[in-house]
Amino acid sequence: MNRRFALLLLLLIPTLASCEPPKAMTPADKHAAKMPEIPAGAEVATLGAGCFWCIEAAYKQLEGVYSATSGYMGGTIANPTYEQICDGDSGHAEVVQVVFDPKKITYEKVLAWFWDLHDPTTLNRQGNDVGTQYRSAIFYHSDAQRKTAEASKAAAGPNFKSPIVTEIVKASEFYPAENYHQNYYNLNKSKNPYCRFVIEPKLKKLKLDH
Repeated sequence: MNRRFALLLLLLIPTLASCEPPKAMTPADKHAAKMPEIPAGAEVATLGAGCFWCIEAAYKQLEGVYSATSGYMGGTIANPTYEQICDGDSGHAEVVQVVFDPKKITYEKVLAWFWDLHDPTTLNRQGNDVGTQYRSAIFYHSDAQRKTAEASKAAAGPNFKSPIVTEIVKASEFYPAENYHQNYYNLNKSKNPYCRFVIEPKLKKLKLDH
């Protein structure tokens, strides 16, 4: 590989490695996914940690997790589209709603993975993904979750060189993202460079299937 080609590749990688879907899609692909089912005794965690493709790919693998659904929360309009999210005007964050069995995986453990899955010290940014939709946030569903999240954040602080900027805010309406966003990594890891450059290394680092 000569220097000129290597430089060109380095310049292209940031463009390729961004959370952008392919352009050609069917109407069904663009339809909002169904709300996740919540079995009796299950709990829900809603987390924003950058591009939801990355977070969903990890949480889906954890023992005790029933489902991980990519979606939107924290904005000002109902039923937002991905395009509205990307514009930054709706105020929503990309989130993953994790439905889990607390007898198999605790909320504390769900949050422990959250800190490992992204950099909570960068405001409105994860790598090349920049914007308020990529903010780090924990949306709590009860006062108990709020207290646990605050304690978890304090405990995680010493593990980072910079201060954690993660929001801890009350959960609002959850809007499942479009169908093409669901299970994105598993369906597109051989097609989208973002999966290879960003998601796959993260899963490898965390010793998860990739």
